[in-house]
Amino acid sequence: MRIDIITGFPGILEEPLQQSIIKKGREAGAVSITVHNLRDYADDRHKTIDDYPYGGGPGMVLKVEPFDRCLQKIAGENDLNAARIMMMTPRGRTFDQKKATELSLDEHLIFLCGHYKGVDERLYSLYKIEDVSIGDFVLSSGEIAALVITDSIVRLLPNVLKDIDSAWSDSFQEGWLDAPYYTRPETYRHLRVPEVLTSGHHERIENWRNEKRMELTKKLRPDLLKKINE
Repeated sequence: MRIDIITGFPGILEEPLQQSIIKKGREAGAVSITVHNLRDYADDRHKTIDDYPYGGGPGMVLKVEPFDRCLQKIAGENDLNAARIMMMTPRGRTFDQKKATELSLDEHLIFLCGHYKGVDERLYSLYKIEDVSIGDFVLSSGEIAALVITDSIVRLLPNVLKDIDSAWSDSFQEGWLDAPYYTRPETYRHLRVPEVLTSGHHERIENWRNEKRMELTKKLRPDLLKKINE
């Protein structure tokens, strides 16, 4: 998979993209990630990427030209018709595990990081862009959302996690929250690990975990039950 991230603030991304699962995915050759500094595509000596909105009002708007130039550069390396271009913005559809699984099957993803009041709307007329949000709240910029989505996708790619079954049993993968887990020591401050988990009886353990998945979902996220039953 190839991932391109276009941002006016590359420093927010560079170190996190060199850590943990994303680092393993890059080292394994499962994903290549390129961060493009939007200011490199500005055409003035001040590297300006934003301007005042037409019609007045508070805040600034990201200019269309730097995004267009950067996307054209990427188009010179890869066919944009085969790429999925996504804008990180609160107005997008809320990202979830189903979406993460869907995107993990794509070969080329391009993340556009919104900032300020947004991006000049004409960019949507030039390219097919999908709006994506990570929740009903506002971040200072889209870089954090791009990191969240990148992490959730990379961990699903082949040869990234040592045990891919671990990813496929995560919360939300089947709609339910995941079961509680325990590790050594078996007893800590008079608290023991549930006996069934030390029984070695795989069928009983799986049944117990399924029961706990349902219990936790009903208790903590009853809203998920509606989605499961739809």
